[in-house]
Amino acid sequence: MTDLPRRRFLKLSAIATWQALAGAACASRPPSAEASGPRERRVAPASALTLFLCGDVMTGRGIDQALPHPSAPGIHERHLRSAADYVRLAEAANGPIQRPLGFSDLWGAAREEWRRVEPDVRIVNLETSVTTSEDWQPKGINYRMHPANVACLTVAGIDCCALANNHVLDWGPAGLLETLDTLRAAKLATAGAGRDAAQARAPAILELPGKGRVIVFSFGTTSSGIPSDWAATAERPGVDLLPDLSEATVRSVARRVREVKRVGDVVVASIHWGANWGYRIPPEQRSFAHGLVDTAGVDVVHGHSSHHAKGIEVRRGRPILYGCGDFISDYEGLSGNDEYRDDLVLMYFPSLDPGSGRLVRFRLTPLRMRRFQLVRPSQKEFGWLSDTLARECAKLGTSVERVDDDALELRWA
Repeated sequence: MTDLPRRRFLKLSAIATWQALAGAACASRPPSAEASGPRERRVAPASALTLFLCGDVMTGRGIDQALPHPSAPGIHERHLRSAADYVRLAEAANGPIQRPLGFSDLWGAAREEWRRVEPDVRIVNLETSVTTSEDWQPKGINYRMHPANVACLTVAGIDCCALANNHVLDWGPAGLLETLDTLRAAKLATAGAGRDAAQARAPAILELPGKGRVIVFSFGTTSSGIPSDWAATAERPGVDLLPDLSEATVRSVARRVREVKRVGDVVVASIHWGANWGYRIPPEQRSFAHGLVDTAGVDVVHGHSSHHAKGIEVRRGRPILYGCGDFISDYEGLSGNDEYRDDLVLMYFPSLDPGSGRLVRFRLTPLRMRRFQLVRPSQKEFGWLSDTLARECAKLGTSVERVDDDALELRWA
């Protein structure tokens, strides 16, 4: 997410009005079927490799304040001076929040879905610094989670944290180094940030007995709000910042992939790019994503930064997620851009053939962030998200269909 001002705060009277409207919106209606007609339902074989992906996981600021070991609450924003104010805003909007919030309680209904799907690997974009550093950067918004709260990631079974984003250095180089040390001590793999350029550029390599390896590269772009001087160098810690989205950069990524990819490996390119709002996919993003698949040997493009889900493309059997939306955030009680419903989030479960890397099934599970926990959406909310995703996927040659009572599946030619 970028650090540009983007919301206005709700007054209590406006909150009451919003709650009344939200309550009226809970009348059920069946979500739409897929946008472009029926297609053959795909069934993932037992040998398939299933990933869990999601949008931004922002366990700092208000979320951190609700966890058992909150950081010092001071923040440096235009409107607020305490991270605890974000807890109070969320409670004003949706009711009391259990405090301290249990590490596993934060994930709510996601835990049930993980038990149901049993993904082989869980990859998130961790968009916060994990530190006690006080070296805050004057950038408008600063996220940090206390290192003692790292259990909220391990209890969720997260395997890999992509770190090339615009909040991992919010509390300076010391904050980044402590983040890396904390995640390593918790046995969480990382990609996209490091003590120097070599470490920041190194992919995470996840061994899966019987299913090969998952290799995760994490890239950032300035279009997501990453300052250019956050790029790691030989002498400076930082992130793996792409210079641009040109063909030359595709070729550079391709050389890096070739150095590590073996037969049977699945390569994920996790990219923090683009603006927070809007469904339009810039031509340069689409061209770059195509290049990653066609030239660089990438099997999954995991795009994030947008605060809401965007359309999904499948190119040569490889899924391209242009924007996964938020997943964990402290945005309850904030207003602005409400038409995007950023409180409605998605769990992404692409299943791949580990031999070829081709997509064989793609399950999506809608959830909602409420009282700092992930819950099941209402039928109306499910329908809205399904319709919106169907509309945006149709522009990219894919569609979605409801399966079970609480999940969608992607369809592609």
